[in-house]
Amino acid sequence: MTSVALLDYGSGNLHSAQRALARVGADVEVTSDMKVALAADGLLVPGVGAFAACMEGLRAVQGERIIGRRLAGGRPVLGICVGMQVLFDRGVEHGLEVDGCGEWPGTVEKLQAEVLPHMGWNTLEAPSDSVLFAGLDADTRFYFVHSYAVQKWEMQTPEVLAPPKVTWADHGGRFVAAVENGALSATQFHPEKSGDAGATLLENWVRSL
Repeated sequence: MTSVALLDYGSGNLHSAQRALARVGADVEVTSDMKVALAADGLLVPGVGAFAACMEGLRAVQGERIIGRRLAGGRPVLGICVGMQVLFDRGVEHGLEVDGCGEWPGTVEKLQAEVLPHMGWNTLEAPSDSVLFAGLDADTRFYFVHSYAVQKWEMQTPEVLAPPKVTWADHGGRFVAAVENGALSATQFHPEKSGDAGATLLENWVRSL
């Protein structure tokens, strides 16, 4: 059975994520132990709340080191919600700028929408060759709860390398809703709260491990 370490750093819907992963056949262990997190077939990094608080919690359990060491060895990582946001260079909330893990260039900023937070179901613009969204059509909806996101993809990819697969959504303007970049994947929405569609996405990820 595929093993997934669910990183516990004091933030995130651990129980719902654990249930959703178990539903698609993963052997899930909630942990903050580096050895366990490094040894698992996959690592899921959740996140709920403020960027700064999530980064503080992540650093307290050496989460940025865990992520970096896994990716250096080509070991899969999936970030969800703020667990996606912290993978970028920085987050800016309420005038406070905080460094993220720096796996991708970009800044998490407030959405330019009249109604915030962006809470509810939304469709996506996913690449046709996406692994995460395989088997899901363009009308599929996923559940979002957020007011901040990366609104510009800044990574420059050399021509000899395959570019990351970037998925977009719209709420007062386009924002990055998911990224697939080698071993590193992430979603701004909550697959664990997105019903059958979210289950399909998680199953696709677990099968790829």
